[in-house]
Amino acid sequence: MSGVKCTNRFFKASALLLISCVICLTGCSDKQLPMDFKQYNDISAAQSDSKAKGFADTLAVTDVNVSAKGGFESEDASAAGLFDVNNAQVLYAHNIHEQMNPASLTKIMTAICAIKYGNPEDIIICSENVNKLESGASTCGLKPGDRLTLEQALKLMLLPSANDAAIAVAEHVSGSVEDFAALMNEEAHSLGATNTNFVNPHGLTADGHYTTAYDMYLIVNEARKYDMFNEMIALPEYSTFVTSQGGEEKEITVKTSNKFLDGSYAPPERVTVIGGKTGTTAAAGSCLILIAQDTSGNPYIAVILKASERSVLYDEMIKLLDEINSR
Repeated sequence: MSGVKCTNRFFKASALLLISCVICLTGCSDKQLPMDFKQYNDISAAQSDSKAKGFADTLAVTDVNVSAKGGFESEDASAAGLFDVNNAQVLYAHNIHEQMNPASLTKIMTAICAIKYGNPEDIIICSENVNKLESGASTCGLKPGDRLTLEQALKLMLLPSANDAAIAVAEHVSGSVEDFAALMNEEAHSLGATNTNFVNPHGLTADGHYTTAYDMYLIVNEARKYDMFNEMIALPEYSTFVTSQGGEEKEITVKTSNKFLDGSYAPPERVTVIGGKTGTTAAAGSCLILIAQDTSGNPYIAVILKASERSVLYDEMIKLLDEINSR
């Protein structure tokens, strides 16, 4: 037994001596690391860099403004970007990392969280909060006690940009607007959208609610992976029946706010608009993000934030989309 104790003491002493040597060798900034430690650090750094590159390999990345090959230059928007999805290229970038109010573009992140964590057939029962919105906010006419599915609510939210539907979705998925906003931020940051902070699911102006044109590209790039989202944003209009608190069926019909889908504006030749989302508030100006494709079916994401008015927004978006033809 005493021999075992002596052996243990020997190993403990040896271990302490080894640790002391390591500390002496690595603890002083003016001493060079032994080759083994240096090689380890170099390998670790390379692995970390490889992981970072791996994450960005499928994403278009830039930290500076990028001029368009076809000569487009935004004359009105505070921020704008055009991204080639398949080739992970930035075709145009103007202030894409500036934090701005996204207005109803927010609802794209709401849709991602709802589709990911909810079930399309879930039954939502609207609370009194669907009617507690600022004056003039876009709604679809939901009332407390109304019953509808999550899929219905998402369509009512995305097409006309109904803020009451966004509240109903958020409360159903997370129990409260606050908890849902936390989920939105968690999901956004996991996508790399770290210059974004959401405090509500609809995008009505609020302190601390912001994103960037680049972060919106990341968010839409994720949203387009969901078939349900792609189907919804391509709808020009939608009619459905909702059950009221008293049990009556009431019909709700809505139309898209996307003027490319209702025929008010046409994209450039050889470019097809698949769908997208609009957003307008006094603070955010006129905003629009689109998924488009060229004649080969290659997808692009185009975004404009804070244009002065709707007509200018669409005129600039048409010119921005035409840059796809300069590829």
